[in-house]
Amino acid sequence: SIKSTLKAYSLPIILLAAALFFQLVVLPRNYPPSYYDGQSYTVPNQFYPYLVSEFWRVMIFTVLGIPRYSSVEQVIQAYENINAKWYSNILFQVQYAYELLTNEYTKRDYDVYNIDEHSHLLEKVKESNLGKHISGIDLPLIKLTPFDPADRDVALISSENFLSKFEDDKALLIQIISFGSSRSAQLSNIWKRAVYLLNDIVNSGVVELADVNLVGYLAERKPRGQPFFRKGLPAFVAFPAGCKSSSCLLRFDGDPSVDSITDWVATEILNLPRIPYYSKDSLVQKFLGKSKPHQVKVILISKTGERASPFVRQASKNYLNHMKFALALWKEEDSAFWLRMFGVDSPPAIVILKDPGVEPVVYRGKSKRSVNASMFSDVLAKNKHFVLPQLRNLTSAELGCDARGYSRSGRDTKIWYCAIVTGRPSLELNRMRETMRRVQEKLLSNESEDPRLASASLALREKRLTFAWLDGESQNRYCFFHIHSEDSFETCGPRRGINDVARLFIVRFERNDEEEENSEPPTTAATRRHERNVFFASWHQPEEAAADPTSSLVAKYNGSNDVSEMTTWISQTVRDGDSRNISPFRTTTPPLVPEDNGETWTKSSKKLIGIPSVARSFVSGGYDRLTDPRIGPSLLLVALLAFGRIWLNRSR
Repeated sequence: SIKSTLKAYSLPIILLAAALFFQLVVLPRNYPPSYYDGQSYTVPNQFYPYLVSEFWRVMIFTVLGIPRYSSVEQVIQAYENINAKWYSNILFQVQYAYELLTNEYTKRDYDVYNIDEHSHLLEKVKESNLGKHISGIDLPLIKLTPFDPADRDVALISSENFLSKFEDDKALLIQIISFGSSRSAQLSNIWKRAVYLLNDIVNSGVVELADVNLVGYLAERKPRGQPFFRKGLPAFVAFPAGCKSSSCLLRFDGDPSVDSITDWVATEILNLPRIPYYSKDSLVQKFLGKSKPHQVKVILISKTGERASPFVRQASKNYLNHMKFALALWKEEDSAFWLRMFGVDSPPAIVILKDPGVEPVVYRGKSKRSVNASMFSDVLAKNKHFVLPQLRNLTSAELGCDARGYSRSGRDTKIWYCAIVTGRPSLELNRMRETMRRVQEKLLSNESEDPRLASASLALREKRLTFAWLDGESQNRYCFFHIHSEDSFETCGPRRGINDVARLFIVRFERNDEEEENSEPPTTAATRRHERNVFFASWHQPEEAAADPTSSLVAKYNGSNDVSEMTTWISQTVRDGDSRNISPFRTTTPPLVPEDNGETWTKSSKKLIGIPSVARSFVSGGYDRLTDPRIGPSLLLVALLAFGRIWLNRSR
């Protein structure tokens, strides 16, 4: 029966229908006829009044009727032959084709890359000038935006110097343009501004479409290998740092603007953290209230609300262990708050908050562009530490408070001191830090040359005495080791009660190089093999390691928070430590642990940001494969094979 026959041949019928649909609908839409050969046009009623049917009013005419890739001379000859033979709509099409194919740049772009960025103008001209002759409209139809002569003289990246751009470890950002592209000329200022903002972070360069080999390497490719630009020109591509092949090439798929380009480079190419904006209310609650105590706070106040510049984001990554960054939006109605809180009377400004009770450090600029990368980096390098430095695993050697290191005054110094204030982050610790700053200032000035303070004052100037503070909660092992008393839980470790007590102690370091050399075990080949062995390393924990190379003694302060009393005690301790012959006492000091920076910019968050880009690439890649002209014949072949197999089986 017919029903059973259709059911048996359903698969080849479906495949045949898909092949016909692909050949008759999909392919013509994705591979339109060129301006060299035939296209379809709608014939107006005034020329063919007897063609009342809409179907028959669609006729096939040739545009220029010449072979594809014909020379400019052949295009001109064809244009002159056709110019007086057809009605106005056809002449519009011919005029457009003539202008497109007689320009050196637009013809090259159309022939090689199928770029036609003015095609939308043709339909507008035809609609607005329906019934008019070509001589009655403003010519030329294609009005190219000229490139600035300075932009034409810029050093272009070519196939010859391309590899030289990878000589350093920076990422490489490339703009692909054509000197015949009006859009490239119109967006040239955007490129210049983006390059200025990225100048110290990435390398950049421009590629012109004339370099066919290099452009073919950088462009996307259709299933059959033709180079193309999905978003047109200009196109932006980037090689991340350490990448030198097209396998890791990344493409910009957004709308070009200074903000979108720089944010794409900073986020997806350089993996730089974003810096959020805060209002005056959220700044206090969410930024100042939740920042880690070991980080200096940096606030960039802006009136425009622009995203942070790439060099600012790069700096926030470089100083992640020392500083926390925020952007704040200035509003005129909040000016009293900014003036009272930070002493800022107008934007833009950079506010740096250090120790509690210390006046903010404010840098004012005439405009946002007045702050460049080098100036900003210098400001951060100068202010990355607290006024009273914090003792951390990153700063212990620099401060001279490392039992395995040396004094700030040099490697030849035998005896030096570290005065440390410790406690849990609290109001009590803040007050003690402020008191210690006053003690340090008093010893540095010592204008009256008080003999009671002479020892500490001299040691401080010689860099044998260092003042620092310690977070007793995060560095609880180090804190318990030095406080070592029944009530040390009030100072060290997690909060267990209502009392928070900040304490001061001094560590006296003494290095005996001769004893160190004699006590150092010989390094043998077997020892080196053990050190490289992961199991040996796991068995030998730091507790089993050799004692510190320096002898360390701890003196704890039990007096009041009076500046004079504390200054006198510190000086007396230094004088006793310098004058007495104290027997060496070597021990193993617990290491300082790294702090949690509290950053959400993890690998997983980076992957989440890249998901939309990956999804767009997957969809566009699938669409490109569906436009492969080999699909239709392949479907037809499979349909015929299926039809033959089914017919053969039914015949048997």
